[in-house]
Amino acid sequence: MTGKTVLIVGASSGIGKSLAQLLIKQGVRVISASRNNPELEDVKHYTLDVTAAEPDFSFLPETLDGLVYCPGSINLRPFQRLTIADFQKDMEVNFLGAVKTLQAAFKSLKKSESASVVLFSTVASKLGMNFHSSIASAKAAVEGLGKSLAAEWSSQHIRVNVLAPSLTDTPLAERLLATDDKKEASNKRHPIGRYGTTHDLAEMASFLLSPKSSWITGQVIGIDGGVGSLKP
Repeated sequence: MTGKTVLIVGASSGIGKSLAQLLIKQGVRVISASRNNPELEDVKHYTLDVTAAEPDFSFLPETLDGLVYCPGSINLRPFQRLTIADFQKDMEVNFLGAVKTLQAAFKSLKKSESASVVLFSTVASKLGMNFHSSIASAKAAVEGLGKSLAAEWSSQHIRVNVLAPSLTDTPLAERLLATDDKKEASNKRHPIGRYGTTHDLAEMASFLLSPKSSWITGQVIGIDGGVGSLKP
């Protein structure tokens, strides 16, 4: 990975920040784009608001070897209490922001000999979980986008994969892991016996960006402690 250039949208915290730190150790040139600066050494940061009507992508380099879109939301409420504005906001952050970023970055990705794109979904899009109707819908759209682009961009040698985590210890999930009792309950819900860490997701994203995964594309991969496919 030494010498490769990877753009991480949403590297200011959580999974994106862990991934940036991991890639730096691998000799990757990391570009950060988000509303907040991750303030990481050896990372070039640009301010970006993906929910803007026309985000400014003028910072994109001529060639991109990898792109990771990390922004997400957790808006867990009963369906009848969700407004259309709630659904629209989740779509803007999770799906349409990814669309804008990918359209802007396509020319740069094309110029790489083997570019890789990593998007993020949620296990709730597969399982069906209480109070997840808005975020699960938005992330299901991300999965559809990832598979469609994997097919469309394969002739350009651009790989596209989607990671679908379960509950992960990020700032977004802070409320869900606020007490020891909540943490223990979350651990018990996962067959492997614990909820996820940002490092768990960063390691898989790093693998998908690397030449080691050169024959993997069009996949939605559950990084979920087994909760998406096992019932012990």
